[in-house]
Amino acid sequence: MIDFSPMREGELTYLDYAGRENIGPVELKQFSDESVDFLLSLLDGLSDADIVFDPEDPAADDPFAVEGEEEIGWNFGHLIAHVTASSEEGAALSSLLARGVPASERPRYETPWRDIKTVAQVRQRLQESRRMRNAYLETWPDAPLLDVCRVASERFTAKFGEMNAPAAFLFGLSHEVGHYEQIKEVKRQALAARAATA
Repeated sequence: MIDFSPMREGELTYLDYAGRENIGPVELKQFSDESVDFLLSLLDGLSDADIVFDPEDPAADDPFAVEGEEEIGWNFGHLIAHVTASSEEGAALSSLLARGVPASERPRYETPWRDIKTVAQVRQRLQESRRMRNAYLETWPDAPLLDVCRVASERFTAKFGEMNAPAAFLFGLSHEVGHYEQIKEVKRQALAARAATA
């Protein structure tokens, strides 16, 4: 998997990284599939009860959450709903940009996290997300328009740089990878709580 730290720390933009590494749809599919496979591997040993286990998270702070849920810890299902939505958003943007559409809206939809209650539902959501991301990559033309960038706020562009098709896909995937440690910690807490009551 890519080391996204240079992009997250502002040492390199996603666009510059994609250009330097000559990243196209084949590479993006590989990176995305690797991420989905990793998230699927985290299901090993989990029960349905672990998916909805409420973890402790002293750093929880989501100003966009519904009232009363701004500081709750996100369970496993919640995290999977969140990260897959971001990766799909990046993939959808990449499809538009590669075809010359300077997208200004956010094509984002997040599966309601409360609907994800079982291991089977998490697995289905991840496999569905894989299919959707790969399908967006299939919409790229043979000669993608890599000079077309997303229309974003000055603040966003100053922080992350211009976003062309591969950069937009990588940005969504970077967000997913950035939650790996949180997801692993939720799994650890769920298994520890189950062991304590055995």
